[in-house]
Amino acid sequence: MNKIISRMLSAVSAAAVTAAAIPSIAAVNAADTAFPFTIEGEDMEGADLWTSIYENQIPGYSGEGFWYLTASPASFTVTVPEDAMYQITVRGAQILSEEGGARMQTVTVNGVEYSIQAGYSKEWRDYDFGMVRLKKGENTIEFVSKYGYMAIDTVTVSEAVFPDLSKATDETCDPDATPEAKAVMKYLHSVYGTNILSGQQQIYGGGNQVQTTIRYDANADKCTDEKGVEYEIDKDSYDKDEQGNKFPWHCTGPDGQVYTYSTQNRNYTYNNYDLDVNLIHDLTGKYPAIQGFDFGSYCPCYAWDDGVAGRMIEWTNEKGGICTASWHVNVPTAMADYTLGEPLDFSKTTYSEKTDFKTANCMVEGTVEYEYFQLCMKNLAAELKKLQDAGVPVIFRPFHEAEGNPSHTDDPIDGSGAWFWWAKEGAVVYKQIWALLQDTLENEYGLHNLIWEQNLYAWSDSSAEWYSGDDRVDIVAFDKYNTQYNRHDGKTSGPNLDAEAGIFYKIHGYVKGNKMVAMAENDSVPSMQNLMVEHADWLYFCPWYDTPETPFVSGEKYQDHAELKALYNSDYCITLDELPADLFKGGTAPVTTTTKTSSSTTTTTSATTAKLPDVTLLGDANLDKKVSVADAVAILQAIANKDKYALKPQGAANADCYDPGDGVTANDALAIQKLDAKSIEKLPERSK
Repeated sequence: MNKIISRMLSAVSAAAVTAAAIPSIAAVNAADTAFPFTIEGEDMEGADLWTSIYENQIPGYSGEGFWYLTASPASFTVTVPEDAMYQITVRGAQILSEEGGARMQTVTVNGVEYSIQAGYSKEWRDYDFGMVRLKKGENTIEFVSKYGYMAIDTVTVSEAVFPDLSKATDETCDPDATPEAKAVMKYLHSVYGTNILSGQQQIYGGGNQVQTTIRYDANADKCTDEKGVEYEIDKDSYDKDEQGNKFPWHCTGPDGQVYTYSTQNRNYTYNNYDLDVNLIHDLTGKYPAIQGFDFGSYCPCYAWDDGVAGRMIEWTNEKGGICTASWHVNVPTAMADYTLGEPLDFSKTTYSEKTDFKTANCMVEGTVEYEYFQLCMKNLAAELKKLQDAGVPVIFRPFHEAEGNPSHTDDPIDGSGAWFWWAKEGAVVYKQIWALLQDTLENEYGLHNLIWEQNLYAWSDSSAEWYSGDDRVDIVAFDKYNTQYNRHDGKTSGPNLDAEAGIFYKIHGYVKGNKMVAMAENDSVPSMQNLMVEHADWLYFCPWYDTPETPFVSGEKYQDHAELKALYNSDYCITLDELPADLFKGGTAPVTTTTKTSSSTTTTTSATTAKLPDVTLLGDANLDKKVSVADAVAILQAIANKDKYALKPQGAANADCYDPGDGVTANDALAIQKLDAKSIEKLPERSK
């Protein structure tokens, strides 16, 4: 099935759950703005006329002059028939930072801020303020003074144009990738733009620790709890404490749970790593298709085995799920405190930028940073080798959130806004360490079970400079944290259900559509309705794990649980039980019988089973005597819920406009959309 058809089918099917997955489409009326709409800067409400900026001439302006955004705002209004996405482009100039630095410029849409980093230009150029969502009716677009000044010649608002996502490659950047990695990559591509995969990050490094009453009785050589239940001792884990007392590090309960000795309390504990996926199941009745893990425990400073490889093998080989993993690898905060190969107190390590560790030295043999990073990669490779031997592919996301915040200086890629040590010396060094890691894992350690995913941001066009290139990246991703800041929903608290389509398509543009775009981390999961209206086709979403301070899954501050349940149970969202049974062998058929990922499925309405009247207007499914996108929606609603949205017999006759005679299918809705978009001249459309 065509991907556009399938995503619309998913949307209307979800309408039965959300009651409003796709809003109804009203006819355009005379009051609606005609797009593209362009207004002269000096004609905006509150603007004044400039023909030069003091002594600075900027020839070539249109109209009588331009408006110079200084302290006072200026605005205009547009009216639209339905909630939809639009593009704002400014023909402007920014002459304050001749050194080449960018200035933040802000536009508000109905009071909600959208900001970009506007690069220096003493000539007129186009500044792309990205995609914004306009609501049905009148919308106020206002340019406000925040941090910089801009000359605005014209502002153009146009209907958003959504590119063909099928252009993204389904081939791994590693030509020697394992069959399992290649199979997962092809499956991801098969659903990209059509569905969204559900995900959930797991805590790591000893998180969610649960205390027990299990203790070791040295005289009886037994581990028992307060109820007298006996636990099987791991005979290979005996050790002695500082006083010379013998004890086993591990024991196993009757249910298979492994417990670890706590030297502090002299009891046994375990880590509830399944807490978050179980929370998801409790909330939605489903498990996520993807689970996120982390290799941060294997830092050379304090390496300990938190068992992540075993959990990943279980998730894939026993549960059938897809693994993704990040790498919160620490370095010494002060290199003077560290002796190569020796443990270091955890408090003296960090993965933040607050360290004197010189990232560039990781590429310079003979430096302590080089030797240290070699140990980091060796430890990591040992865990990845376990996974490769078990046939487990991994969507691997090292050195995540590279750029951090925008640069604090005139150099947009110097790393001054970075949050982590791997990016603090800028984009050039960042890409060097990415290449070093990739080449070492593949060529020295023979690891080919990785699908390489790189985090990018969308502050300005300079953000694209952090991209390592098509030959080194399989998937690009964004981490969405906007519950408390950077909101575009007009609210100040509670879950932010915005789908962030503007960011999605900005990053899509960085890679020229060649790579799939994912939401690798997030707080609030976008709502089904927003994903549909905004055309935000994220490959997958993946909330970060719960903590008492940030209950990203369980806390109603971060998640709208009703919306989360509706999304998880929609045809649009793929969950664990809907992954192909033979996914890792190259299969794509889902284990349940649904229409959402099949490339050949068509669905007909009950109206096509009876003899229909003659056609009165081909494509007029809703019988309003014209053909528009509203007819496409009517067809898809009828397919998704024939009892509630069944077409009238005449409407069903008119609707059969793609290969007439084959009944009402989603292809008919697509044909109407093509006619509306003027990509075909008339109906019917025929497959041959």
